Amino acid sequence: MTKPAMPTALIAEDEPLLASALHTELSSLWPELQWLPGVGDGRGALDAALARCPDICFLDIRMPGLSGLEVAQALAEDWPDDGTPFPLLVFVTAYDQYAVQAFDAQAVDYLVKPVQPERLAACVARLQTRLAARPSSGPVAPARLTQAMEQLRALLGAAALPAAPRLQVLQVLQAQVGALVHMVPIEEVVYFEAADKYLRVVTAEREHLIRLSLRELLPQLDASVFWQVHRGTVVQARCITTAKREETGKVTLTLKGRPEKIVASRLYAHLFKGL
Repeated sequence: MTKPAMPTALIAEDEPLLASALHTELSSLWPELQWLPGVGDGRGALDAALARCPDICFLDIRMPGLSGLEVAQALAEDWPDDGTPFPLLVFVTAYDQYAVQAFDAQAVDYLVKPVQPERLAACVARLQTRLAARPSSGPVAPARLTQAMEQLRALLGAAALPAAPRLQVLQVLQAQVGALVHMVPIEEVVYFEAADKYLRVVTAEREHLIRLSLRELLPQLDASVFWQVHRGTVVQARCITTAKREETGKVTLTLKGRPEKIVASRLYAHLFKGL
């Protein structure tokens, strides 16, 4: 009989002493748990999780670069479609209100700093139960993956982090090329796409690059007009002509006036439901 693989875990925590203490206590409670190298920032956590596909991710809600919630969102969008089980998520926070919201939204679990031994033991027991019930091989059950996406979407929508202040709705974008500034009416934009330190602004006729992050732009857009369909893509809803749901749970969009197709991730597939 083949010995089952030991479960693997990743700790993403930007405070080294807390990360070390959590690792030590978890190792004592769960000696079989295999540890991936720890990371101290959100981008590192995302890259490590996608590369190594751990069974469990302990994500600090407050981290440099990407928050724990943003890492979880990115994992949901970019997780491989080859049947690899989605990791169980445990959010680690110093703020009780975040923890309560995570728990109410049915995230796998949460831990409040400083982590109490009895609370950690209860978390371990819950994780072990969930892992034992999860298929060890074969494709991920669509219902299970959908449930994970729904739980994560509820968590992300629960205002667990302070909301960015709502700015005045943007009417015109100014895209500079050398000494020339192009005035781009917002209603002409088909979609925005994050591109490194820039943002692609795509209209039916052309595209521009502006030095603005998507996070900075979103509070200035009318959310009923511009829909976020991926963590790095926002599309003007009236410019979407068709939406085709794929077997992976993602949705392929065709756009008015543009030849390329846009993929909406599983996390935002709920936006496209026929009536």
